[in-house]
Amino acid sequence: MNITLDKKSATDGLIKIQLTESDYQKKVEEKVRDYSRKANINGFRQGKVPLGVIKKMFGKGILVDEVNHLISHSVSDYIRDNKLRVLGDPLPNEEKARTIDWDIQKDFEFEFQIGMVEDFAIDLSKKVKITSHQIDVDQKTIDETLEDIKRRFGKRSNPDVSKAGDNLFGEVSKKGSDEKQGSYIRISLVEKSQQKKFIGLKKDDTVEFDVEKTLTDASALSQLLNVDESEAKKATGTYVFKVTNVSRVEPAEINQELFDQVFGKDIVKSEEEFLNKIKETISGNYARETQHLLEHEIQHYYVDHTKINMPEGFLKTWLKTTSSGEVTDEVLEKEFNSYRDGLKWDLVKNKITEDHAIKVEEIEVREKAKQLIAEQFGGPAIAEQLGDKFDGLVMNYLAGKDGKGENYLRTYDQLRHEKIMNLIKENITITEKKVSLDEFKKLAESHRH
Repeated sequence: MNITLDKKSATDGLIKIQLTESDYQKKVEEKVRDYSRKANINGFRQGKVPLGVIKKMFGKGILVDEVNHLISHSVSDYIRDNKLRVLGDPLPNEEKARTIDWDIQKDFEFEFQIGMVEDFAIDLSKKVKITSHQIDVDQKTIDETLEDIKRRFGKRSNPDVSKAGDNLFGEVSKKGSDEKQGSYIRISLVEKSQQKKFIGLKKDDTVEFDVEKTLTDASALSQLLNVDESEAKKATGTYVFKVTNVSRVEPAEINQELFDQVFGKDIVKSEEEFLNKIKETISGNYARETQHLLEHEIQHYYVDHTKINMPEGFLKTWLKTTSSGEVTDEVLEKEFNSYRDGLKWDLVKNKITEDHAIKVEEIEVREKAKQLIAEQFGGPAIAEQLGDKFDGLVMNYLAGKDGKGENYLRTYDQLRHEKIMNLIKENITITEKKVSLDEFKKLAESHRH
């Protein structure tokens, strides 16, 4: 067997494989003998079928299977042994393969197109400056959270007629259309100049409204039109809302009953402690959001600033060839840049893993799974309560529903990602900047993928 790499450029290459009969003949003959022992053919006793009969009936199929098996493994071994950083999978030259005459040929030649990435450098130094946006839990945020808590734990009723502050349930449709969607609207979120339309309504009443003038809050608009936020923002024109139910919430009083409902019995015992606990909870929630946004900032920095020459032409061909027709030129036009950047980020993470010998041990995966399961069941006490059974629960979780270890792989990848991110954060310069909640939401929106 002779394998060579013809580098067309720094990113594109052609692996050529030449096979002679001696490369595959021994394995083919072993397969023929194995078929002879196992074949059940009319006119012959099992295990006594002549080799000539087997070759005539199954010889070509055995040859094709064995050669393809040998070729596949040879390509993979060549890429591994030569430490080629390959993207996607090698693409066989189908046109060349179709010219093979399996009945008479003894020697074969195959070609595989590959896309490569040359070695590259990653800057893990204090020269890299990233801003971590810390949410300033101001009084406005605390007040809004308190109002939300009072509303969630308040007394509910269904009055006959709506007034300011009520919630309306019903159906919404674009004026002139028969297509109706289930809908919900909080009158308090309607623009003040438009609220009058939604006050004084009762069951089966309808109201027409200009969607662009009625709501500016993207989440509320999404709920009203029953579409995702990106589609809701594009909505224009006049809509019709038909009321099916009016809901009113009398806000809960700030007392011990509310404290216990929100945080558990006797966790807090005064309004001051309650407000401090709310602030603490908000800060904890936002800390996770802050870290999530920081990691997006890091990802974007390294995708934008790491010089990697990508085999874009090969990747486009590979995506179209392997997608069963789902990836068209139109899809590539819209989504290729995002796909390429995702691959680039994977390359960066893999390079960091290699350069810094980052490893995830099996025991770490098990411990992480224990932590995840304990959190789902309310805390570490569950492990003590279940004793040895808890370990069985963890193993079942890691095996996954199909027993193929999908949760093990997911947990492994999560740990690997955490280790990579921790290494990056330890080596670069991270500057904290206080921002308001609204500013943070705008930043987070700009990083959505």
